[in-house]
Amino acid sequence: MTTFGVEEEYFLIDPHTLRPVGAADAVLDELSSETTATGLVTHEFLTSQVERATPVFTGLDEAEADLARFRGRLTSAARSHGVLAVATGTPFDAEAVTAVTRSSRYQQIRAGLGDIVRDHQICATHVHVGVPDREAGVQALNHVRVWLPTLMAISGNSPFWRGRDTGFESWRAVIMRRWATTGCPPAFTDAADYDRRIGRLVGVAGTVDTATVAWYARLSERYPTLEVRVADAQIDPASTALLAALVRGLVVTGLADADRGAPPPELEPELLDASLFHASRDGIGGRLLHPVTRELAPARTVVDGLLHQVDDALTIAGDRLRVAALLDRLWVTGTGAQAQRHALQSDGLAGLRGLYDPARA
Repeated sequence: MTTFGVEEEYFLIDPHTLRPVGAADAVLDELSSETTATGLVTHEFLTSQVERATPVFTGLDEAEADLARFRGRLTSAARSHGVLAVATGTPFDAEAVTAVTRSSRYQQIRAGLGDIVRDHQICATHVHVGVPDREAGVQALNHVRVWLPTLMAISGNSPFWRGRDTGFESWRAVIMRRWATTGCPPAFTDAADYDRRIGRLVGVAGTVDTATVAWYARLSERYPTLEVRVADAQIDPASTALLAALVRGLVVTGLADADRGAPPPELEPELLDASLFHASRDGIGGRLLHPVTRELAPARTVVDGLLHQVDDALTIAGDRLRVAALLDRLWVTGTGAQAQRHALQSDGLAGLRGLYDPARA
């Protein structure tokens, strides 16, 4: 069974203003008992963020249960220090000045990005899927890359910025467009081509190392995995589980297609980039670019196309029924962005607080 793992990032926010609070040190001290057996909990770029890397999973059910358990632990730790832990791509509101974590690497990144850092208040979900080697990983990457806008559409969870509705499902994606290396990766000939081209980016435009290259899918520099990082932080564990299952399905399908010599879908780079912008704005609420037909189609048609693409992989993994149920839920309740909008429209900031911290609603 192909293994996978998840990295989730969380904001620590004031329960009244819903603005980020630099409480990471205190919350991480509270979580110091978390060991490698239950994942690794660390600082992120800002002092108002924490990140957790899960253990390696083989089953979707164990992953979903693990994500829920940790969120419960994090919620308790955050409350004990007077803050809320929230999984959202951008905070509802934010101060104009950000506090960057005291780390030589983070400070180096900050120096290279200048005033971009003021708006770089974002949280994401990264899914790692095991690959046999870098050569196989690059070939799978060539197949996966054209579906990244579709994954973005179903995972948008950042509609607000500095207290206003942006009109986007994923404002985090808009903020990320300011980086020199972001968006869908190019197609590569082989692993040597990948390593050569990503290596040449180091030192250019604030890229301090290959891990700073912010493509929405890339080979991990630390693990034998293909990492997909297109999604906002997800509003709940079920949304993360859906994303993880689809990403694993895409990688497994890409590996199989490459192994039998099937060419990856061809999509012009300018169309793929515009498709990302389109998905970040509209999510599943309108039309998306279908990467096979290269035409706009209803979002549900494109998501169904993704589901068809990974059907065999989902069946083999035993994920098909759970993914179908989670997609049914998505069409009924909407994305995290839609849930946040509904909460704010229904009951203002109190509605958002209730969404972020239902136990206290």
